[in-house]
Amino acid sequence: MAEHLETGKRGEQLAVKFLEEKGLKILEQNWRSGHREIDIIAESNGELVIVEVKVRKSIGRERLEEHVTRKKQQHLVRAAASYLAFRKLDIRVRFDIVLVLGERDRYEMQHIENAFSAWD
Repeated sequence: MAEHLETGKRGEQLAVKFLEEKGLKILEQNWRSGHREIDIIAESNGELVIVEVKVRKSIGRERLEEHVTRKKQQHLVRAAASYLAFRKLDIRVRFDIVLVLGERDRYEMQHIENAFSAWD
């Protein structure tokens, strides 16, 4: 497997552990709807949490939210709607971002809850 794919997979595993430690219940990983994918789907306090995971060796001065483009946000919103329909759920949804920052065995986790909304 290509190194960047291995790094991404490892980052998602770290993000799952991080979110579980924060009390979120992981429901799905790498859930697909057509060509759209949701990295992590979790549940927290009666909300469905759609999580986009970004893995970076370092970041500049940009804000964490800037790592998820407007187009990617739209894909996540559409994929979340597909998931709700597929599972026949009527539940509040929030969109989070987890940034896994670092490399090898030294990582820092950053988490933004409600990073964007379906109405942005």
